[in-house]
Amino acid sequence: MLVLVAPGQGAQTPGFLTPWLELPGAADRVAAWSDAIGLDLLHYGTQADADGIRDTSVAQPLLVAAGLLSAEALGGVAAVAPGAVAGHSVGEITAAAFAGVLDDSAALRLVRRRGLAMAEAAAVTETGMSALLGGDPETSVAHLEKLGLTPANINGAGQIVAAGTLEQLAALAEEKPEGVRKVIPLKVAGAFHTRHMAPAVEVLAKAAAGLEPRDPKVTYVSNKDGAAVTGGAEVLERLVGQVANPVRWDLCMETFKALGATALIEVCPGGTLTGLAKRALPGVRTLALKTPDDLEAARELVSEYAND
Repeated sequence: MLVLVAPGQGAQTPGFLTPWLELPGAADRVAAWSDAIGLDLLHYGTQADADGIRDTSVAQPLLVAAGLLSAEALGGVAAVAPGAVAGHSVGEITAAAFAGVLDDSAALRLVRRRGLAMAEAAAVTETGMSALLGGDPETSVAHLEKLGLTPANINGAGQIVAAGTLEQLAALAEEKPEGVRKVIPLKVAGAFHTRHMAPAVEVLAKAAAGLEPRDPKVTYVSNKDGAAVTGGAEVLERLVGQVANPVRWDLCMETFKALGATALIEVCPGGTLTGLAKRALPGVRTLALKTPDDLEAARELVSEYAND
């Protein structure tokens, strides 16, 4: 069984969309999306610097657009025929489109509102996120709570992401939990998936109320608890709530394993989730769509594994 996954915020790098726009029809498609949501995705995906695409209101729509575009370049979700889909944080919206819960247009409108609301919430207090590599999860979580930080992403494979104020993160850098090798600041502009994002939940709930979700056509695995969600309304409800609650990617990967995953493809800008899968899901074939040069290998993997 093949799993199709979409990365979250922090995966973006300057110019990462450039080679994808050289594919037939890609630039026109992204231009149309840009007009629909009032954001120049072409500019931000090709010309903006790291600070420009670090902006939450920019990064989130850009990542969803890149995921949709690269999946289409692979032949579309129907051609890939994954046994399950999932996304990390904002990637859950990409995954909802893959599952048919939302169409591409609705997904992009929702993520545009999500990005704006989360950017506004993040502006209230200077906050951020840092990744902890190594260490015992229980020890690390207890240490974070002592510092007033939230374990916002429990990613498995020895990685936890802490979120909180910049002062709290500075204290963490000075006083790492026992066994943690590194504390790495992330390229995000807020303490996502924490209480700091509570104001964004209400805004996103209002935006979601105007949508008409459909039930997933393929198994949709949720960040909330790794559960396979079968109802479209519940998927949408979880998308809203996850803005202010921790991402449990570790539980998502446990579900992939339980479902019998044999291969995993991560859409553009791939790399982060395949890295986690290599450590947490030994024996599962992984491939990251970083540039169109990866499409041929991805198609071969789809051909070999999609019908497991």
